[in-house]
Amino acid sequence: MPRPEASTTADATPHLRPTADPHKPATADAPTATGDTTPAAPPTGTGDATSAHTSAAAGDTTAATPATTGDATPAHTSAAPADAAPAQPPFRSVTIRTALDAVTATALYLRWLGYRGVRRADQRPPSGIGLAARGVVAQVDPAVRPAGLRDVECLWLTAMTESADGLYFSLAGYADDARARADALGVPLFVLDLTGTPRPVNAPAETLAAAGSGKRAP
Repeated sequence: MPRPEASTTADATPHLRPTADPHKPATADAPTATGDTTPAAPPTGTGDATSAHTSAAAGDTTAATPATTGDATPAHTSAAPADAAPAQPPFRSVTIRTALDAVTATALYLRWLGYRGVRRADQRPPSGIGLAARGVVAQVDPAVRPAGLRDVECLWLTAMTESADGLYFSLAGYADDARARADALGVPLFVLDLTGTPRPVNAPAETLAAAGSGKRAP
């Protein structure tokens, strides 16, 4: 009697992989996969870089602004004193006791006005003592009488001949007609007081005393 054959179905069953249970959640492994990939992009790197970049940029901008403002202001302020004109020192003279003192005081005043190389004039005036320098002829009158019309006119003629300025210095002042003639000719008139300081007594003298000869040393 033949032996019964083994069931084909029973032999094949052990070789099949069990199928997944349809009632088991399929996302059980998902958290693992998601958890593995998330650390690949570190969130802290972006935050640190952004903060560092922002802080550095803000710090550089803040520091640069005061430096620019601080440098520009002193440069503008320091330019002002560079263009200031030097102040003229006050005139210092000698006390007048003699005629020679009057000549010395006049010579010092001429130098203070800016005339250089003051010396005795080559041509003696009709009265008083003559002084000369480059561009000027001065007459010093130590007499006790006021200077007259002829004295002013002679000085003016001498100055015209020398192509120079004519200045008159008197101890006793000037007659009225002499002052009027000096104003018309533009001759500066000065009166010497006992301290040796010349005082301008007409408009040409006042202009010269205020501005100098234009040759004052800096």
